[in-house]
Amino acid sequence: MADDKVKRRLTTVLCADVHGYSRLMEADETGTLETLRRYRTAIAGLVERHDGRIVNTWGDAVIAEFASVVEAVQCAVEIQQEIANQDSDPPHAHPMRFRIGINLGDVMVDGSDIYGDGVNIASRLQELADPGGVVISSSVYDQVHNKLSVGFDCLGQRPMKNVAPLTSYRVTMSGRTAQGRSFPVSKSPTSQGEAGAPRIGDRHEPSSWTRVVSDWLAKLPRPVAAALTVSAFLILINVFSGMHKIWFHWPVAALLFGALLRTALRNRPESDSKGER
Repeated sequence: MADDKVKRRLTTVLCADVHGYSRLMEADETGTLETLRRYRTAIAGLVERHDGRIVNTWGDAVIAEFASVVEAVQCAVEIQQEIANQDSDPPHAHPMRFRIGINLGDVMVDGSDIYGDGVNIASRLQELADPGGVVISSSVYDQVHNKLSVGFDCLGQRPMKNVAPLTSYRVTMSGRTAQGRSFPVSKSPTSQGEAGAPRIGDRHEPSSWTRVVSDWLAKLPRPVAAALTVSAFLILINVFSGMHKIWFHWPVAALLFGALLRTALRNRPESDSKGER
């Protein structure tokens, strides 16, 4: 008796299609088809190089799957770079650009084909990508964000047809070129969460003087920090009201003396503060 149980597996799905394919075919059918064949050959070679396999092709679309999430993203980046390099010389009047979406998810297996939400989500992510760009799901981002030297822009939760909204990320490849089989490992992982700024990467803004002052005050005893803050305001008031008469030193001295005395009394040993009755 045949086993009719549906086989499933967890895999990384890459979906790619040509942006504006109908417009390109309308402008030049023969040239567009020749270019598509050339690019498909390049894509197939890169997929095989990264231990993936082409699952299906129809029209201008390509679906591939990978056992490794990292290899899938590397392959996508190299595909876009290879296509951009081929288009750069000589320049084309109507350049062909692919959009790529990548998802890590559960799929149903039927022979050599795969189906299910894992594939559908990758297809919807591809629709969110810019021409020449790559968009990945949050499940892919969690696996690769600290393993590749590319950047990631959080796109938030975008509505997608027939798919529940999920957080997606744009892969940024500006200024980077693929050298060899794999990318260098990032020196430090990206650390910014989804609720932060759109760009996710290793950027550290220089501390401003206000942050330096606030950090310094935070290290001081609370009474001393409060006294210094009030003293600074008194000095500013004296400066802006005219320095012909200096009066801030008396209240500042009283505030600092009171703060230091309170700090000293609070920090004295317990044996000194408790006398015998």
